[in-house]
Amino acid sequence: MPRFSLTFHYRYVVTIVLCSVLLSACSTRNDPAPVIGMYGGVPLKERVKNSITTSEYIVKKGETLYSIAWRANSDVRQIAQLNKISSPYRIFPGQKLFLTEKTFKKATEDSKNKPSTKKSSKGSSTANKKSNKKVLATTKKQAYGKNVTDGKVYQKSIPEKTEFSQKIHRWQWPVKGKIIDYFSNQAQGNKGIDIAGRRGTNIKAAADGKVVYAGDALRGYGKLIIIKHNDDYLSAYAHNDKLLVKEQQVVKGGKVIAKMGDTDSVKVMLHFEIRFRGKSINPLKYLPKK
Repeated sequence: MPRFSLTFHYRYVVTIVLCSVLLSACSTRNDPAPVIGMYGGVPLKERVKNSITTSEYIVKKGETLYSIAWRANSDVRQIAQLNKISSPYRIFPGQKLFLTEKTFKKATEDSKNKPSTKKSSKGSSTANKKSNKKVLATTKKQAYGKNVTDGKVYQKSIPEKTEFSQKIHRWQWPVKGKIIDYFSNQAQGNKGIDIAGRRGTNIKAAADGKVVYAGDALRGYGKLIIIKHNDDYLSAYAHNDKLLVKEQQVVKGGKVIAKMGDTDSVKVMLHFEIRFRGKSINPLKYLPKK
């Protein structure tokens, strides 16, 4: 047999064997392929992994009430009211928060039904009478803005003072680029839009507001910025390479707040969300048409 024919025959046999091995491996694979965006965005399971689904939560270092409300898909004002936290909503690591009204009511009932461990005596009875008289005498002198409920004094929630207009005159695109993944109402769907671009591209605030979160504590979002525009609307900018603003900083719409990157993402892009009273909404219904 000619040498050329032998070489061709050998290559043909090797090709057949390799194809068989590959087909066998594909047919025996049991692990499902990771669910990722159409164009290779961050896995959707990573975007929802950091969500809070419990009715109570213990605050961790670096978190704000806004970031916790964001993860819980809840209105920050509702959580603040349940936990009697006044503006500007300061919290601390280790603090226990009620996230649902049902849990709050149950905890309140349990505390009321808890048996008292104090022993009654003639002396304590006399002391209670005196203390009651003092409470009655000082009730009228309590500072304005406080309520007395069940013998406890709670500070009334004071509306947060803002240094920017509460009215959103217009939304603007945070960055120019191709949309590679769109908003979805599905449970495991994209809660915003993903815009492709180059690393270092300027990311701009979509409207006037105040930065209520700037950090990387929310897994699946990378370096993230959340801006409060008014009592109803928030916007978020994720996967940044560099953050250029700090928490509590007031920004104007169009101001550069970050540089595009790929933190917690498999490619360079901006993940942009708008939320109304804690719930995700389609940003394309608010942004100007291209």
